[in-house]
Amino acid sequence: MADHYAFSARALTVGYQGQPLIRDISFDLPAGSVLTLIGPNGAGKSTILKTVAAQLAAIAGTVMIDGQPMSRYSHNRLAEKLSVLLTDRVRPEMMTCFEVAAMGRYPYTGQFGRLSEADRGIVHQMLAKLQVDAIADRDFSRISDGQRQRVLMARALCQEPEILVLDEPTSFLDIRHKIDLLDILLEVSRVKNVTVLLSMHEIDLAEKISDYVMGVKGDTVWKYGRPEELFRDEIIADLYDLDRGSYLTGRGSLELKKPEGNPRVFVVGGGGFGIPHYRKLQKKGIPFAAGILFGHDRETDVACALARDTVIVPGFGEMTSKHFEAARQLLVDCGVLLDAGTPEGSLNRMNTELISFAKSQGLKIVRDADELD
Repeated sequence: MADHYAFSARALTVGYQGQPLIRDISFDLPAGSVLTLIGPNGAGKSTILKTVAAQLAAIAGTVMIDGQPMSRYSHNRLAEKLSVLLTDRVRPEMMTCFEVAAMGRYPYTGQFGRLSEADRGIVHQMLAKLQVDAIADRDFSRISDGQRQRVLMARALCQEPEILVLDEPTSFLDIRHKIDLLDILLEVSRVKNVTVLLSMHEIDLAEKISDYVMGVKGDTVWKYGRPEELFRDEIIADLYDLDRGSYLTGRGSLELKKPEGNPRVFVVGGGGFGIPHYRKLQKKGIPFAAGILFGHDRETDVACALARDTVIVPGFGEMTSKHFEAARQLLVDCGVLLDAGTPEGSLNRMNTELISFAKSQGLKIVRDADELD
């Protein structure tokens, strides 16, 4: 039996007024899967979404729902299958939040557009799910951008679609409501088997929600695959042309560029205790070195991203005299030691010896970067 896909694209070319922007877009999404588009601003993510949602004519290629070209679906049938939330913000006048959300029921209300009690119940349910039921009677034009985004998401869910196409659905939302929204998307995809195609700028969240990821850059799909294939430090750096900082995929954090110049402070950390000091030193523009750290330590990736020099024990190895001597020389060159307060143990005893060495040589020892002002 041939594989069955809920939503597909074949050799799709998208653009405006006959001018291609991105070529050769292809994907096959099983029902209930989540595909996230990532990439720099202006890369064409919104153009792809508008095209696959039939809001913009394709220049070439085919979009298919359940193996059938989307062009074969009537307008009403397509509305039952596919729901859309785009960045072109809806600005209806003189409509309540309830009425805006209720627009999602239009495929089911017949030619007179009358809501049944069942329809009203679905609208109330979706407003409650998005935590905007308390403002159902308020003027849609007089609520915050975050509330407006959640009402529009409720409208999309009111359609009870098989496919959701969402352009930056987490825009304007605070942390709590971003998490709530993504939890809802996972719920509808896993429980109701809804296929989700969305774009996001929060790539840390994209990694957590996606079954597939499409990196868009230039005039083509730059990378396509599973999250574990795309979310690697070097791939994200290339995709976004990062040259003034770095994105740590294992941590989901963006780190700013390293301070320029030779290290002036040697940070003795480990176990995560050094991270706030690394970031404070970076913020103050003070170049620093760090060590001795283990390769598997939870703070090593941050140290490598921000420190001018590091002394690292590979993997699960042991600290040796070689590591100690490298760290000691950096410490002497810096002339200042910052003790991050990592508890002493048998595995990091050489870091304790570094602190003792600094004391014996009369080097300045601080516990916080603020002491360096």
